[in-house]
Amino acid sequence: MACRLADSMFLSMGPHQNPIRTQRIGTHYSSGICYLKWDSLPQKGIKRQRFLTRRNWTTVAKAVAIPVAPSSPDNAEYRKQLSESYGFKQIGEPLPDNVTLKHVIDTLPKKVFEIDDVKAWKSVLISATSYAFGLYMISKAPWYLLPLAWAWTGTAVTGFFVIGHDCAHKSFSRNKLVEDIVGTLAFLPLIYPYEPWRFKHDRHHAKTNMLIEDTAWQPIAKEEFDSSPLFRRAIMYGYGPFRPWMSIAHWLLVHFDLKTFRPSEVKRVKISLACVFAFMGIGWPLIVFKTGILGWVKFWLMPFLGYHFWMSTFTMVHHTAPHIPFKSADEWNAAQAQLNGTVHCDYPQWIETLCHDINVHIPHHISPRIPSYNLRAAHKSLQENWGKYLNEATWNWRLMKTILTVCHVYDKEQNYVAFDQLAPGESHPIKFLKKVMPDYA
Repeated sequence: MACRLADSMFLSMGPHQNPIRTQRIGTHYSSGICYLKWDSLPQKGIKRQRFLTRRNWTTVAKAVAIPVAPSSPDNAEYRKQLSESYGFKQIGEPLPDNVTLKHVIDTLPKKVFEIDDVKAWKSVLISATSYAFGLYMISKAPWYLLPLAWAWTGTAVTGFFVIGHDCAHKSFSRNKLVEDIVGTLAFLPLIYPYEPWRFKHDRHHAKTNMLIEDTAWQPIAKEEFDSSPLFRRAIMYGYGPFRPWMSIAHWLLVHFDLKTFRPSEVKRVKISLACVFAFMGIGWPLIVFKTGILGWVKFWLMPFLGYHFWMSTFTMVHHTAPHIPFKSADEWNAAQAQLNGTVHCDYPQWIETLCHDINVHIPHHISPRIPSYNLRAAHKSLQENWGKYLNEATWNWRLMKTILTVCHVYDKEQNYVAFDQLAPGESHPIKFLKKVMPDYA
């Protein structure tokens, strides 16, 4: 017999992660009534009813035995439950297997692919002036207002990254030499080598949410998790409380190692690395000479950490949720990965402006050739033609809490298994986040 509570809360969620994450439920039947042990049920929205047995006291939730169809992503009520539990506005229904990426691209207006030099250089002006203003605020702010100045400046310099991002996708200018120069210069304040990042990022777009092959966030393999107690402890912090800055490790480990690039790429990689090291060799000593070591911390390091907060946060929100699967190469489907596996997330307007709408991210994955200033028009078209398949959210604490405390180790059936399920005795960072992070959606 299948049972559900009168308030329609699902107790079994099929192959994907259960939004209320119940454990196995002890069930007793009597005269058509199904009794479910309370200690394994969620605490929200259900009134406790005390039931006295001859042997002992048992706390149960009383539910009418109603047959229920198995939960699946095709079920609208199921997706609504997932949305609320994970902090989404909408979780899209599965995209049919016969839909290709070309089908989706063909529905977009031609004008969203058009490069507009005025709009492109306007984005440069916005980033340059907002970054300069941020540095001015840092120079004038009393110590207790410095965090606000750093937050603004770190967000403003993220705009430089987005400009370089457009250049890498050949959506900034019709002149490819201009794109390479602007992209290299835009990345310099971030100490990011432009060409190495471009090569790696192209692979992310080609193999989004493909196991092993995607160069962005990946779930941890169970074998890795079990390989070493030291690694397990480090990764719990890295994928837990320090995850908003884990892009720093990615930056260091991936973009400076010549061995990870194809022979045809190495020459351009070396040029980018030379530019970065020249900036460090000239720019950093000048900052220290003018402002001292503390000035280097104030004017460069803290905005740099602010940028990496957004780099990490944006990337994990774009492609990480308990219902979004990573798939092996033989099961992977491009249209499903780009349309169903990418998340649109709205942030406060000042962040959207300084970061040039990079979080209007689904159309960017449908076609990276869409300039950042056309992403909103492209997203509107996708909503009109493919709206029921889209994952959409407004940034909130529940969304972040879900990612940081659930999306850890790869599992083919559930997509993710949380660290504290696999190693409850060692998962102090995850338990800490569960206690201290707000749950507001």
